[in-house]
Amino acid sequence: MKKFLLTAIAASLIASPILAAAPADAARQRQTTVVRHEPGHTVVTKRTVTRKPVYRNWKRGERFDYRYARNYRVVTNYRNYHRLYAPPRGYHWVRSGNDAVLVAITGGLIGAVVAGAFN
Repeated sequence: MKKFLLTAIAASLIASPILAAAPADAARQRQTTVVRHEPGHTVVTKRTVTRKPVYRNWKRGERFDYRYARNYRVVTNYRNYHRLYAPPRGYHWVRSGNDAVLVAITGGLIGAVVAGAFN
């Protein structure tokens, strides 16, 4: 049993760099091949469909999901921006594109949105 566990651990360590090297955009791309048979010849068409990520316009009272935020970062230096104020206890400022969003740390509830704060 010990040899089996050691073999499984070694295999997972070897496979982890291979999985990490997979492109992140592979989930957004899909390649299709269309084959049409016409009299006398065959027409093969290859198409690659790339989907852009869907970004959101945030509103007060919604739940914040960082996966839909463009240029997501937590803002710790809110004093450097004249339109941002000190976040209340339990909240922090988050950057989504050029907007600043005041998000509850535990629940992700949006308390305020400052549009164009980083222009």
